[in-house]
Amino acid sequence: MDVTTTGGQPPSKKKRSTRHRTTIYALSHDILSTLFSFLDLLDLVRCSAVCKSWNIIISKSKLLQTLYCKQQKNSGSTFDLSTSSERLLNLHLQKLAMDCHRFSMQEGPINVFQWKGHSVGVDQCRMKTGLILTGVGDKVMRLWSAENYKCLDEFSLPDRAPLVDFDFDESKLQCNHWTSKRTSGRPSEKVVGLVGTRICIWRRNGKRNIFSSREGLFTRGLCMRYVDPEAVVGCEDGTVRLFDMYSRKCSQIIKMHAGPVTCLGLSDDQLIVCGSSLGSVSLSDLSSDQRVAALRSTNSGGVRTLCFNPSSHLVFAGSTAGYVSCWDLRTMRTLWNTRVSPNVIYSMHHLRSDKSTLVVGGIDGVLRFLDQDSGEVFSRCIMNESSSSISNSSRDSYGVIEVKKARRLSEDTRIDLIPKTSRPSVRCLAVGMQKVVTTHNEKYIRVWKFNR
Repeated sequence: MDVTTTGGQPPSKKKRSTRHRTTIYALSHDILSTLFSFLDLLDLVRCSAVCKSWNIIISKSKLLQTLYCKQQKNSGSTFDLSTSSERLLNLHLQKLAMDCHRFSMQEGPINVFQWKGHSVGVDQCRMKTGLILTGVGDKVMRLWSAENYKCLDEFSLPDRAPLVDFDFDESKLQCNHWTSKRTSGRPSEKVVGLVGTRICIWRRNGKRNIFSSREGLFTRGLCMRYVDPEAVVGCEDGTVRLFDMYSRKCSQIIKMHAGPVTCLGLSDDQLIVCGSSLGSVSLSDLSSDQRVAALRSTNSGGVRTLCFNPSSHLVFAGSTAGYVSCWDLRTMRTLWNTRVSPNVIYSMHHLRSDKSTLVVGGIDGVLRFLDQDSGEVFSRCIMNESSSSISNSSRDSYGVIEVKKARRLSEDTRIDLIPKTSRPSVRCLAVGMQKVVTTHNEKYIRVWKFNR
């Protein structure tokens, strides 16, 4: 049957393209509540963290409390919901999630999803709240979904200037990710990068703002971190420089080391922790204009990477000699110092609220999992090149997503006998719930998923 308009003409493509797609937001609260009731406890906890509206629905329906009480009853626990506060329930759920996260990384099958995300090799990645940001190598950073690996946005670099490091504010970026189709306002600042001697700010609509440092302020930045509204840059001259993203000025200069600052961390309460190529770790905060404490490892080699756990007040540092060191900031003492690799450790990370597991990667390409309390390596894995399949839902402009298997290594495995194609150097990694994203200074981006 021919379809015509009142004017006798077929409907235009323009009219057909204006039809609105049905989204998850079209579903009523009752329907969403029914859908959520089919999930298990851990998946329901994840859904409650997706956005505010889902959290409200799950909270009002009491699904979390019901499932948790049922699980506790089956395990013989005496947890009584009627006499327990919501805060206590949240603590129990958080512990359950962290236990599941650790156990999945300790044993069980591992799938590795990999795709060509860039035209040349990239060696930096960040992962926060279901989003992955990759870059350094070509002239663009790309934002990916950690669930389906689709490219959500691109951020182009200024001409001729090298991208040194980058970071993003996950709360603003995630908010825009969920609400950009429902709001018409200008998106707030999202991605901050150190480009040459300049700080750049990108918006999700592709707009880039650049502000340069004052002439002669510093010659070379080596690393940076961003917690709104400050960006902190570690410099070759041993200083860190704080930039205010709103005034767009350098607000503070702190002398931290006698040698180059190679890595740093910035906590929500604005504690600055940074490592040096000379092998030391220093601490300061925004209320001081100088270093307030210094830590030094007991091994030779410069500090190549570090991370700070605000939940346990522990600082971890990885060295060029393959050591991982841990300090407790409450006592300023070394808790352990372990050589986990025969050579350079490039990157380490852990979940924000996880006090048990630390993931480490380096030049030998082995992904290692350490106990945060003892430094013991409880699991090692590499990708199995011989097994490969194609993901059913995953062909786009950036190529096909391959699914490979990973295998765990025993403690006495000879790493040097394993082909390097199965263990490319892990230049950077980021940890999410039961997943790790890695970049290897090559075109591929890899997401390791640890099954329960």
